[in-house]
This record gives sequence, C-alpha cells and structure tokens, in this order.
Amino acid sequence: MKDKFKKNIVRYIIYIIILAVLFTLPTWGGNYIVMLVMLMGMYITLGHMWNLLSGYSGLTSLGQQMYIGLGGYCVAAFSNFLGIPLIICLILGGLVCMVFGIGLSYLLLRMKGMYFAIATWMFAEAMLLVMASIEAFGKGQGMFILAARKMGTAEIYYYSIIMMLITTVVVIALLRSKFGLGLLAIRDNDAAAETSGVPLFGSKLKCMMLSSFITGVCGGVFYMSQVWVQPYAAFAIDWTVAAVFIVVIGGIGTIVGPIVGGIVYVALSQYLASLAAIGSLNMVILGVIAVAVILAAPKGIVGTLQNKFNFEFISARRWAKDL
Repeated sequence: MKDKFKKNIVRYIIYIIILAVLFTLPTWGGNYIVMLVMLMGMYITLGHMWNLLSGYSGLTSLGQQMYIGLGGYCVAAFSNFLGIPLIICLILGGLVCMVFGIGLSYLLLRMKGMYFAIATWMFAEAMLLVMASIEAFGKGQGMFILAARKMGTAEIYYYSIIMMLITTVVVIALLRSKFGLGLLAIRDNDAAAETSGVPLFGSKLKCMMLSSFITGVCGGVFYMSQVWVQPYAAFAIDWTVAAVFIVVIGGIGTIVGPIVGGIVYVALSQYLASLAAIGSLNMVILGVIAVAVILAAPKGIVGTLQNKFNFEFISARRWAKDL
C-alpha cells in the first residue's frame, strides 16, 4: 500500500509540474517555443479524437479533415458576418460539425472497414468542392478571420492548451465510465461485445458525435492562429494523415499514445520543414518513419513500453491496478 501511495504521489507531482510549465510557458518561453507547444496541443487533440474512433470503436476514418475545415469556416463566418465572440464561435462550430457528423453516421455506420474509410474520405472531398464554390466564403481563395487579427500568440496558445487538457480529461473519464468499458469491449471483439449487450451502433454514434465536435473546435482554434482559412488546405487529407501518424507512432488504443505522437509529429515536421534540401518530401519521410515504427513496434512507442514494463502512466481501465 505504501509503494502504491508513493507512486500515486509521484504521478500527481508530475502532473502538477507539467501543468505549471504549460500555463507559465508564454511568460518565459520564446515565441517559437510557444508556437511549437501550441501546435502540439492542437495535434494532440486531433490524435485523441482519431484514436477514439479507430483505436476504440473500430471506425478508421479518412475524412477527419471535413471537421477541421468546417470548424474553421464556421469560426470565420460566425465572427465575420454575425459579430459573435470567437469563444462562442468555436463552440458553435463544434456543434455544427457534430450535427453534420450525426447525419453522416446514419449513412456511414452501415459500412465497415475500408468501405467506411473510403466513404468518409469521399464526403470530405465533396465538402471541399462545396466550400470552394461558395462566393460568400471567398470560393477557392478562402476568407480571413477578422477578429483573430487582434489576438496575440499567447492568447491562442491558451485556447490550444486548455482544449488539449479538456480533451484528455474527457477521454480519460469517458473510457473509465460504463460507456468506456463497452468501447474497450468493442475494440477487443465487437461481435462478442454485441452479444454481451453492448449497443454497437449507439456507442459508435456517440464516438462520432464527440469526435466531430472536438475536431471541429480544434479546426477553429488552428485557423484562428492562421487568421485565414482556405478550402484546399482546410479540407486537405494531410490532416487525417497527420492524425494517423500521431496515433500509430504514439500507440493506438492508449491514452498517452496521441500525446507522445503529437509531440513527435510536430517536432519532426518543424525540423524537416527547416531543411531546404528536403523540399516537399517531408510527408514522404514521415510516412517512411511511420512504416518503420509499425514494423519495429506495432503497438507504437507507448504501447510497446507499457507491454515491456507492465506499467500504464494513465490507464483507461478503471479496475486496473496502479502499478
């Protein structure tokens, strides 16, 4: 009991130190470091949501970019045309994405495997074409988020960090609830889970709703930092490629995996972007790295370490022992 208590104390101390560093970083960190951590917060959030879909619900989506783009455009439209404060625009954008996700669920959840993945990608491409044809939104040129011009990097940084922390807490609480136990059962064996009374459609629908809402908010925060949203970037499949990389590298089906994967992805992306000789091959290099990790450690960095040392930094199982 004493060892268990000491290890819990150590964990809480680590959590407090991490929170203190994150919330004080803009006061002592340079602009570049603040920008890096801000991006990490956004990509960790994106990774959490793709992991919730694929890692726990078996819904491998290739269309998460539709929520990123839709969230960004909602923030631009609501703030520019209606004068709504940006914080409310983020929530409204998330709700619009969630409603859109609910509608898609009744079509897409009838599909499985690669059919589901391809269908999500097709809807994302359709959304791109629609947004690029709307004159009020600037067509292919996109539109500025005028209110975001007044915001500093530190302010958007806190939006990103708070969003990441809330998402992480929500995922932990969700997976430790009765609903989360059903998701873990679906991940392990969906047929057995359904036989045991787990509602597959209802569980997957709730995951789609949560994922679309938070991914939409994430898209809004990202394009607030960019001040400008353009359809061919906002609805690019690069967003889903990034989410897949983050979860595969970090460890699919783990809570800490998207956190580690998000940090690695942003650090590698920034480093590769700084190498002039690389040019536009950075995505190819990231793909090669992802394949290498899959071959060497199929469960990702976190999954491999957890299996090797029999230790979970943050457990998704409420009955799991704190080792």
